[in-house]
Amino acid sequence: MSNVPLVRRAIVGATLSHNAAPPPDLPNPLVISPTQENQWTPAALERAGSTLKALNRMAKRPPVHLLFEDLTYTVNTRKGEREILHGVSGEFRSGELACVLGPSGAGKSTLLNILVGYASNGVTGRISVNGQSRDMRVFKKLSSYIMQDDLLQPRLSVHEAMRVATDLKLGSELGRAEKELVIEEILQTLGLWEHRDTRSEKLSGGQYKRLSIALELVNNPPIIFLDEPTTGLDVVSIRHLVVLLRLLSRQGRTIVCTIHQPSASLFALFDRVYVVARGLCCYQGAAPLLVPFLSEVGRECPTTHNPADFVLESLQGDPEAAAQMSELCQNGKLCRKLDRITARGGRRPVLHSDESIQRIFTEHVAKEQFLKMEFPTTFLTQFSILSKRMFVQTTRNSLTLWISAAHHVVTALLLGGLFFMVGNDGGAPIVNFKFCLSVLVFFMYTYVMIPILLFPMEVRLMRREYFNRWYSLKAYYAALTFSGLPSMILFGLLFLTICYLMSGQVLEWQRFLFFSIISLLTGVCSEGLGLVIGSAFSVTNGSIVGPSIVSPLLALCCYGMGFGQYIEKFMQVLMSASYLRYSLSGLSLALYSEREPMDCQMEYCLYSDPNILLRDVGMKNDYYYMQILGLLAFTVFHRTIAYFALRYRLTAEFSSKFMTYISKFLKHR
Repeated sequence: MSNVPLVRRAIVGATLSHNAAPPPDLPNPLVISPTQENQWTPAALERAGSTLKALNRMAKRPPVHLLFEDLTYTVNTRKGEREILHGVSGEFRSGELACVLGPSGAGKSTLLNILVGYASNGVTGRISVNGQSRDMRVFKKLSSYIMQDDLLQPRLSVHEAMRVATDLKLGSELGRAEKELVIEEILQTLGLWEHRDTRSEKLSGGQYKRLSIALELVNNPPIIFLDEPTTGLDVVSIRHLVVLLRLLSRQGRTIVCTIHQPSASLFALFDRVYVVARGLCCYQGAAPLLVPFLSEVGRECPTTHNPADFVLESLQGDPEAAAQMSELCQNGKLCRKLDRITARGGRRPVLHSDESIQRIFTEHVAKEQFLKMEFPTTFLTQFSILSKRMFVQTTRNSLTLWISAAHHVVTALLLGGLFFMVGNDGGAPIVNFKFCLSVLVFFMYTYVMIPILLFPMEVRLMRREYFNRWYSLKAYYAALTFSGLPSMILFGLLFLTICYLMSGQVLEWQRFLFFSIISLLTGVCSEGLGLVIGSAFSVTNGSIVGPSIVSPLLALCCYGMGFGQYIEKFMQVLMSASYLRYSLSGLSLALYSEREPMDCQMEYCLYSDPNILLRDVGMKNDYYYMQILGLLAFTVFHRTIAYFALRYRLTAEFSSKFMTYISKFLKHR
């Protein structure tokens, strides 16, 4: 046990002052109570920050200085093109905590999306990293983006979520024991170690935000973007979060966040302030110099007034204020700087000269290009980790499992009762054909609606992980495809066994096997169609689009009942475009092909011969294996379309571009 601290220091890195205790007059830097809140002066924060672990040696990353010049962003609207940002410039440097301020609709989140690379269409200007033109392939590996509506994976404990993150983001850099030490170090630093066994959905708002940051700290990104990280938090939690971000920036990270009207005490904690209004940069520089800057444009901030509130009120109340302030700072090209960022007597952040930054970054880029690794882990490793996570989440969602089981059992009993013992009745063959149709409708609607209702939320959950390059979309999609098969097979066979026996079908295991294969393939194919709709539409729109698509497909699959041998050629072509036709034909062939005449309790039964029934429903010349191939082909088609729809959905421009195209189409009709 005495060797554990030595191992931790060897793996995680030396601490800034590992054995130093917080000064007796300072509060615990990881626990802030309301009575301690006013004790956090900038100088006190710097001294307390000396106890924070130096996490920047977990995985060596270069410091990042981000410079952008003349950024313009244009979007297409119903009324034509609209310019959101008007040639703004600025920079964010390593070792600084920066905030982007501005009224609602000023372009704060838009600017952040452009800087992080989340939005690219319609953007002009120059963005450079450490003096070089930004290479998005390298930049995405160095940055992390925590969005405003950031969601965490449910039904996982804090420790389990961190373990998944380390396995995906660190790969083979560290072994299991070393990864566990890294997890412990981060959770202790962020004050989450005591909550390591708590599931994410049971965390408080502040703990939830800190876990979001902890997951991204695993691979030690040198630049972190946060969009409105304080939204929904109370005053104490907000202060705790900003204090944490400031301490993390002091280890050499570049941290940029948008924030809405910070208090005066919070405003003083930021090193750099970037004010945006009406798509223009109205100020860039140190927080203490904002008030003198406002004086230069004739706007005196009262001594008792919060500078952040005053600048926002000035920009909202006077349309000319934005133009005046933007002209004075040359739309962000001029930066008001202090000689020292920290208060007098405080510890300076970890800063680097431009020459050392350029050298370190060039070496890192050369290493990245030499390794040519898109992700820290291989496709199979990602697939294994994600499949295991999805399986754990599914098994822990007991309420959903019980509802699904009840749905399958109750529906099977209902169908079994409606079609009780009609399977071998030669006097009611059409009734048994309706049984096949009912089984088809059950598997179709059940598995097409589940993704439509649930997958849009899943997209929101995985958006952050995918954009921050935890894994490839192919690995996630493969894990998603296979993770749902066990429950589908289990509940599907339970449903089929009950209704097959109650309906009195022929007790031959080959027929039951063929009947089950077609039914389950119908469910898999329908799920793929549901993924297409769930990837392209919201829950509300998808609930309308889904039935609108499957209803015509269902009508086509039933066409020809009673006059199957006289179906028109063009209708045969249309019917072949419905995957449900292959399902219905496969179910009918499984029950009626190569079968002895059915029992007839009347004087004459026209359809006691199964071949006559297959003839009149248009399936006499069908082959069972062709129906299998048809369903497999449609499954691959649906899954492929869903993959590309999901890939397109994960771009920031999807919603606006899609709705713009729809509006233009309707306008020209």
